[in-house]
Amino acid sequence: QVQLVESGGGLVQPGGSLRLSCAASGFTLDRYAIGWFRQAPGKEREGVSCISNSGGSTYYADSVKGRFTISRDNAKNTVYLQMNSLKPEDTAVYYCATHSRSWCVTVFETDFGSWGQGTQVTVSS
Repeated sequence: QVQLVESGGGLVQPGGSLRLSCAASGFTLDRYAIGWFRQAPGKEREGVSCISNSGGSTYYADSVKGRFTISRDNAKNTVYLQMNSLKPEDTAVYYCATHSRSWCVTVFETDFGSWGQGTQVTVSS
């Protein structure tokens, strides 16, 4: 069964950090660029970051640039999103997804195929 599973979400205070993981099963991630998205209550899903299949190139939305870092370990079939200096506006369900190509320069939702079920991130004091 082909699936992506996100983990690592939780409740954190403003200024804190979390590391999200996106693990694949049933297929290998190393052929695909992988993106992270998030959806806050009442808002549309937003592209956050993307990484090429080799990890050599990355993209970040302006809202997270300088605070979030995307990385991958193809040997572990996992992609990570390190989130630092978290703000209340980062509160959302975070999803990972496979890109249709091995590279990405943006995170348009229509370019992505397989999606995980999401993990909740709540930033609150």
